Amino acid sequence: MVVGGSLAGLLAAQVLAGHVERVTIVERDRLVKGDGEGAAGRPGVPQSRHPHVLLEGGQLALDELLPGFMAELRAAGAPRVGMPADMVQWQADRWFRRVPASTHIHTGSRAQTERLVRRRVLAHPSISLIEGTDTVGLLGDAARVRGVLLCERGDGHRGERRELAADLVVDASGRGTKAPRWLAAIGAEPPHEEIIDTGLAYASRVYRDTTGTLGSEPSADALGLYVVPNPAQPYGVVVLPLEDGTHLATLSGLRGDEPPTDEDEFEAYAKRLPHPVVYRWMREAEPLSPVSGFRRTANVRRRYDLPGRRPAGFLATGDALCTFNPVYGQGMAVAAMSAVALRDALTDPRRTPTTHRVQRALFAASRQAWDISAGSDKKMPGAVGDAVAARPVDRLVGWYLRRVQERTPGDPVVGRAFRSVVSLKEPLGALFAPPVARAVLFGPARETPAEPPMTREGSEGSEYGAPDS
Repeated sequence: MVVGGSLAGLLAAQVLAGHVERVTIVERDRLVKGDGEGAAGRPGVPQSRHPHVLLEGGQLALDELLPGFMAELRAAGAPRVGMPADMVQWQADRWFRRVPASTHIHTGSRAQTERLVRRRVLAHPSISLIEGTDTVGLLGDAARVRGVLLCERGDGHRGERRELAADLVVDASGRGTKAPRWLAAIGAEPPHEEIIDTGLAYASRVYRDTTGTLGSEPSADALGLYVVPNPAQPYGVVVLPLEDGTHLATLSGLRGDEPPTDEDEFEAYAKRLPHPVVYRWMREAEPLSPVSGFRRTANVRRRYDLPGRRPAGFLATGDALCTFNPVYGQGMAVAAMSAVALRDALTDPRRTPTTHRVQRALFAASRQAWDISAGSDKKMPGAVGDAVAARPVDRLVGWYLRRVQERTPGDPVVGRAFRSVVSLKEPLGALFAPPVARAVLFGPARETPAEPPMTREGSEGSEYGAPDS
């Protein structure tokens, strides 16, 4: 059985259904049926009012697990944003050249993506859903988990508990997982947690563009705006298109200077950004929603892969295993990639799929995303946590990656490699391929626009010609 009907839980259930007679998903929320679920999503996803991007690594994984899914998502209107061509982006004190896209992200609402996945998964005859029910504990002992303890939610509920037997329990309950406590209660050892917390907070609001600055694909020249924070400039913003033609604007800041949820103060906060282009856009665009805030952005990795007194028959995946700072947009992609790792571990003809081996495969599926988000966050001012301390290798790698970031906005070769890595399509080694290393080690940081480039290169009015090959 699977705890949690999130993307991670749904996709894990899809994989498990190929190996067992029955898979039961237990979900705390009562789900909206059909297409009635709005952009706000369900209560169990507190980030649903904020941006959710689907990186290319996740797109490839979803199409492996649910063939044709990306075409279905596109048909439902999910915007497809080419990077860097469609985005006006500032990073490392420079505006990006808007050369042809080398990767694409999908920027529709989390609710839309989850609804389409849920419809596909629950159509499987071996998968059933128990909704409106909390999982409150594990059955079994330190040697083996044998099921879960459930408690139905709702009006008139008196707290009755019932048992659900299971040969395997997969925790996909998200960043608020209670599994470490459940394991301790049956005499097992909870996992060590690695934490990096910058104190980053963000706030979001939906707008309709009335300025002609941004639009919807494919006609608009710019689809979004993006300012990436760094240790010297801690304020960020992303403005992304949604499936209904509106745009979701999210401002971010660090502990002690968080973006406000008051509507007037929210827009004034945009003045802190290194350029007024976003503030001007907000002041002229039409606001369509209240401002929603989010504060729980720590990176947390639970080391179930390490040796310990933990039972067979229990696995953790998705945010219940590894939670990333949401500002990097990795969660949905890692959920899908983890399900692919689960499938591969269960079908590997060379090894018996023991609990520990499968858990290590799930851990490996999240490693690159952790290296990116945690590696960046540990450099931010005020970062705290037991994983913040730099390792000896970090100084050399950090020096190289700083040169990568300095060249990414203007050098198409370096930029292509960088985007392939942060989109989780290629491994980190792509940044050290010979053509990239030559450009990073010996090439200059190339010229980039002095002001926000509101047109793609090669478009009428652009100051920049065709990109280098």
